[in-house]
Amino acid sequence: MAGQAADDSPPVLVGTSGAVMTIILNRPEQRNAWTLDLEREYFAALRLADAERDIRAVVVTAAGDMFCPGADKSVLQAVAASGKHELRKDPLYFPLTICKPVIMAINGSCAGVGLLQALAGDVRFAARGAKFATGFVRRGLIAEYGLAWLLQRVAGASAATDLLLSGRAIDADEAARLGLVNRVHERDELLPAALAYASDIARHCSPASVAAIKAQLQWASAESLPAAAIRAAGLVNRAVAGPDFAEGVASFLAARSAAFPALGEGTRYSDLITSPFKA
Repeated sequence: MAGQAADDSPPVLVGTSGAVMTIILNRPEQRNAWTLDLEREYFAALRLADAERDIRAVVVTAAGDMFCPGADKSVLQAVAASGKHELRKDPLYFPLTICKPVIMAINGSCAGVGLLQALAGDVRFAARGAKFATGFVRRGLIAEYGLAWLLQRVAGASAATDLLLSGRAIDADEAARLGLVNRVHERDELLPAALAYASDIARHCSPASVAAIKAQLQWASAESLPAAAIRAAGLVNRAVAGPDFAEGVASFLAARSAAFPALGEGTRYSDLITSPFKA
């Protein structure tokens, strides 16, 4: 886990190991509170991961003991003084729009926009003891940036209603019971577990299949079962004629690890891999 950052350190750190990119929110002295500079750098890193052909999975975590408590005090004060929200180039659920899988290693507590970022990942690992809260009702706000929709999608209507109306904090174990996070680890085991999971995807899973399934899961949130089946039929007809399926079958028959091509290399259904959440 990253340690304390100097005052002149960038708000986001990026590193790669093999086919996995690690992105670290890096404002530990401010508990990684959300600012527009942090947002721009974070989304730029995600955009880079999406564009780099050699990157097949992303892990997001934070420096220090807090993941992200929400908006920085300076941001809250500026909004309260002006009564206006600044327009954004990208939606705050931006991680959902990229083709690469995003694994959240939630090393500490998160609330508000920090919780939204955690939910915008595809898979969530959390450190035991980390707290989760929506918090908006306790600041005189509403469920911003689509969080009401996203929280219901992840944890169900009952849990979303409870957490949004009360603004109460829950710990990582309750978050796991509600389906908010997939796994809970001791703090020193969190990042290694997330990296191992991402590395396994990068090593053994077809990038094209991962991208398509990520989009399928998103489209399925807003379409009927027959519509989802029709969409899947269009994808599978192209998949079986593409290089990923040929390699998947060949490697299975030869009892060896698959060597899937990078996303876009001969993938016949790449033109159908589009997130419904893209702006």
